Amino acid sequence: MAESFDDDVDDPELAAEDEAAGDLRVATIDASLAGQRLDKALAVTLPDLSRARLQALIAAGAVSVAGIAWTDGNTRVHDGLVVTVAVPPSVPAIPAAQPIPLNIVFEDEFLLVIDKPAGLVVHPGAGHHDGTLVNALLAHCGDQLSGIGGVRRPGIVHRLDKDTSGLMVAAKTDAAHRGLSAQLADRSLSRTYRAIVWGQPTPVAGRIDAPIGRSLNNRRKMAVVRHGGREAVTLYSMVTRVGGKASLVECKLMTGRTHQIRVHMASIGHPLVGDPLYGRARSDGSALARFPRQALHATAIAFIHPIDGREMSFVSEPPQDFRALIDLPD
Repeated sequence: MAESFDDDVDDPELAAEDEAAGDLRVATIDASLAGQRLDKALAVTLPDLSRARLQALIAAGAVSVAGIAWTDGNTRVHDGLVVTVAVPPSVPAIPAAQPIPLNIVFEDEFLLVIDKPAGLVVHPGAGHHDGTLVNALLAHCGDQLSGIGGVRRPGIVHRLDKDTSGLMVAAKTDAAHRGLSAQLADRSLSRTYRAIVWGQPTPVAGRIDAPIGRSLNNRRKMAVVRHGGREAVTLYSMVTRVGGKASLVECKLMTGRTHQIRVHMASIGHPLVGDPLYGRARSDGSALARFPRQALHATAIAFIHPIDGREMSFVSEPPQDFRALIDLPD
């Protein structure tokens, strides 16, 4: 079965700001290349970068003209055009084991359930070459991790955003990985989140059924789209009011798309408190406005053990900073 990484997660291709950590290459198009496709002209002008590599950088939004990303390699260029290419730093092909503490909720010879803290990246990628959950898993499990995810993502069945806390399951064996991936695909692996959102949703419970795709206006973002998106369904219900300006909601993922909860709640006018990408800055000085990350916690996960068939379910309380917001007087 194909690897199953979709979730309300960080997408390395969206990390355009991380590309700047590498080399900035500036190419001026020669008159002999006028009228050529962007990718072909750059391949001639920057011969140390393959055309395939340049096409990937263009698609990732790393190629720009006058500060505006050009994301279509078919675009025709003209004489004297100045193009900037942000080439990300190289990442080691095989992550190194690093002794990073893990909060392991459950472990056997086939899988682990981990309570991930906010701030921990799940696997190496642009801007995060080490210090990730994968590095920690390699130190803890050695060569026992499933290899289905590839050398960069051993054991990883699904992911969480860097600044989202909570429960994840990782696979130690290929058989466990295949079984868990199948449950993700048929939606029998259940994931429940708690989020603090601005305002009070109306109705207080509902189903958001809106396809998600890449934003046409900002390649770092995902968006609800009319055409070309992937099916995305989120169930939500309000739990309580928070601080007079926000609400604690429970969200259940029926699908797993990049940034799904963040995109869906913003699409109905209730972005997550602290969300730097889909919310907007507030300057009222309140604890809600000062919260430094998206207020999202993966509070429960349930699945069938892929080897012995046991029903497994786990619950995690939100971290202290999240609980402090919940306790704000309404």
